[in-house]
Amino acid sequence: MPYLKRIHCPPPADDSAFPFSLSFLPSLHEREINSNVLFLVGENGSGKSSLLESIAIASRRISVGDSSLEQDPTLAEIRPLADKLRLGWSRRTGKGFFLRAEDFFNFVRRNKELEKTFDGYIEHFKDDARVRGYMEGNKRAINARYGRDLNDFSHGEGFLEFAKSRIHPGGLYLIDEPEAALSPQRQLAFALFVFELAQQGCQFIIASHSPIILSVPEAEIWSFDECGLETTTYAELEHVSFTKSFLQSPERYWNRLTDDD
Repeated sequence: MPYLKRIHCPPPADDSAFPFSLSFLPSLHEREINSNVLFLVGENGSGKSSLLESIAIASRRISVGDSSLEQDPTLAEIRPLADKLRLGWSRRTGKGFFLRAEDFFNFVRRNKELEKTFDGYIEHFKDDARVRGYMEGNKRAINARYGRDLNDFSHGEGFLEFAKSRIHPGGLYLIDEPEAALSPQRQLAFALFVFELAQQGCQFIIASHSPIILSVPEAEIWSFDECGLETTTYAELEHVSFTKSFLQSPERYWNRLTDDD
């Protein structure tokens, strides 16, 4: 059973300005979540990331980015919507995090900077066995969590290793467009990981364009468009039908795009 079961957003007093002008909001008045895996799907600008961000703030997830969600300047515009949301829980959980694809770059960069700091202390206190040993232990602990330094992985490998080391049963995980970090094969590996962890008691809410990731069995899918928000199925997704049609005959699309007549 999902931990986060219901999202309610009272009608705003003024819906003329962002974020209350988002077209999906009237459909969000009272919305149930019925699966441990919920996908948010729609074109760029449809509001799926805005909803994910507002849920992250309202549910008090920790951020994998450079700033906490309370301090992140990129979330300033969406905070009024987060303040309006009312979340219904089957059982409240504080475990879990909010992750955007770009946040992973920042996370790896911070780890690298931390390692450099440890290396500086190790060199500076090379004659002090106690301090040197403490710093070396901290550096080993960081790398041991992922098997080796995340900088030694490719970006896609590092993203998967991060997910596997940080996602555990009992948490609510909000992830925005994970496919940005992943090849098609890695997307399938990530989808399998999500499916298996959901069966073990994780809840995921994921915004994605990827037909591969969106194929997770038994997932619930909310589709965003200019008319609002509705629950749909994998087979009915425009992302899926378009990708299938394009792969069957890419030359047909290119002929249309390059036709000068």
